[in-house]
Amino acid sequence: MEEKLKELKQQILAGLGKVNSADARRGLEIKYLGRKGELTKILRAVADLSATEKKTLGKLANDIKKEIQEKFAEVKAALEKGAKESFVDATLPGIRAEAGHRHPITILQNEIEDLFAAMGFMVLEGPELESDFYNFTALNIPPDHPARDMQDTFYVETPLNPPLSGGSLLMRTQTSPMQIRAMQKYGAPLRVVAPGRCFRSEATDVRHEHTFYQLEGLMIDRGINFSHLKAVLEESGKKLFGPETKLRLRPKYYPFVEPGANGEYSCFLCAGRGCRLCKNTGWLEVLGCGLVHPNVLRAGGLDPKKYQGFAFGYGLDRLAMLKYAINDIRLFHSGDLRFLKQF
Repeated sequence: MEEKLKELKQQILAGLGKVNSADARRGLEIKYLGRKGELTKILRAVADLSATEKKTLGKLANDIKKEIQEKFAEVKAALEKGAKESFVDATLPGIRAEAGHRHPITILQNEIEDLFAAMGFMVLEGPELESDFYNFTALNIPPDHPARDMQDTFYVETPLNPPLSGGSLLMRTQTSPMQIRAMQKYGAPLRVVAPGRCFRSEATDVRHEHTFYQLEGLMIDRGINFSHLKAVLEESGKKLFGPETKLRLRPKYYPFVEPGANGEYSCFLCAGRGCRLCKNTGWLEVLGCGLVHPNVLRAGGLDPKKYQGFAFGYGLDRLAMLKYAINDIRLFHSGDLRFLKQF
């Protein structure tokens, strides 16, 4: 009987291994564990054995029965799980997927790109990992300039040996390196805007972030002067903030332009009368600009005696904060869907 029990156990386990449906499992269960099942018959026969045989074979029979029952339960659970995963009730109502939302900076960037593309400007993108040459040297920023301070710039260690011809690697602090790259690639005349992400070692607060977006603009041709810059910025301001928008340019120093200026637009919220948004000045500081410095033209491979140009740069985060009345710059990179769903 002991051999018969072990042989029957192997038959049952082999049969369970081939089961692929609930009906097949149920059939095996009835065949071996039902009231008239083969294993049930052997278990009943144990009662007729002697006390010694009953003690030995009874324990073996009960252990085998328990093991077989557990295997049947495992197969049943696996079949039920598979049925749930594969079953699709077509009569149930669908789950509505949430629509995606464009980021406010993306919305604004697309709007500005379309505006300048309509004025004949190319839209270019450049590397975020930049060389010291393009980010500083070519932009008339000498080695002793404070912008090169390790506390302000993310420098990147590189195993390259010898080092790159452009000098140290860093995460670009501005989109201005695209001025040099565009001049070197396309020469003159040239009209280009270059949006992109920039990085600076900043302590973050409601107005400062270590990662932010800018949009660089550059126009080079013969006879370019400040009036051309003013005309382009006035037109872009009216498209961005309304037809009544006015432009104010105030002197400011930038190493890569001469002369340089701060560009301010009349407040679109109070129409220049003064409000909380513009700090009661009636003006919103939005951009930096100026005529391209001769040293920058030379670094781009152009002769400053033949060509002149102007450059400007928008802070897209700053612009988006003003346009959409956002009071914390950190929201742009928070990944908070409650914020993004508003756009």
